[in-house]
Amino acid sequence: MPRSLVTPAIVCAIALSWAGTWVVGKLAVATVPPLELSAARYVLASLALVAVMLALRTPIRVHGLGPIAVSAVFGYVLYNAFVFIGLTLAPASDGALIVPTMTPVITAVLATFVGERLTGRRVAGFALGSLGAALVILAGAASEAFSTTRLFGDLLMLAGAASWSIYTTLGLITLRDRSPFEVVALATPIGALILLPLGLLERSYVDVPTWSAGIWLDVAYLGVVVTAVSFPLFYWVVRRVGAGPAALTTYLVPVLTLVLAAVVLGERPAPLQLVGAAVILAGVQLATSGARVAARRTAPEAAT
Repeated sequence: MPRSLVTPAIVCAIALSWAGTWVVGKLAVATVPPLELSAARYVLASLALVAVMLALRTPIRVHGLGPIAVSAVFGYVLYNAFVFIGLTLAPASDGALIVPTMTPVITAVLATFVGERLTGRRVAGFALGSLGAALVILAGAASEAFSTTRLFGDLLMLAGAASWSIYTTLGLITLRDRSPFEVVALATPIGALILLPLGLLERSYVDVPTWSAGIWLDVAYLGVVVTAVSFPLFYWVVRRVGAGPAALTTYLVPVLTLVLAAVVLGERPAPLQLVGAAVILAGVQLATSGARVAARRTAPEAAT
């Protein structure tokens, strides 16, 4: 594959795996408590990462874990808590419209605190993206399937987007002297250790022996494909092009998820929600266009 196509190909693979997260997560939380599901996901991901480390004889440094632990709290614990609890309350299509489209705008603003420049364009993009998110949430509220439960689920999805944005931005700090794989290999077990006691608040894991093969396949997908594989790849993209441009990975997620949700779950987004998603994407384009130009100047495609 030409080197100029490596990053776009990886971005597409990440987006496809993340799109599957919404459908798989929605199916799983119909049976399994969300925090137990999250804990099982990261325990399995930790085991998979350890196996890869041993196979590749990859050294892992345990000093300076503060920023990595903070990123694990936001990217693994809070994000999963908000999103998977939100999926028990709202359709997967709501999450696909809110989280992937709002994340780039929030990330573009947060990244200014770790060295990426804040411009009027980014501020305008953030405002436009916020307007689009409001349209998505209000459209869901105005639909025939409206309920206060769904509205609360949508708000949790928005909190999940903010959590993932913080995780992405912290990557600019954690990746300064570590590889993407090393960062994820350290953050994943930290997230698992925090999530495990939270799962005790639900069913205390007494239901785990009764989980079906389908549930374990869902856990394997979330733990291995999404966490152990796509998370290091995503951080590789962050280090290569910067946090703002990397967050554009989520451009593809809503479209792929809506197709999967329609086919697998039979969900149909409201027309105004699609308008809101288009407004958010316009905000993303506005907020991150300058960042993409800067990234091309400082991190050319041919760089390793």
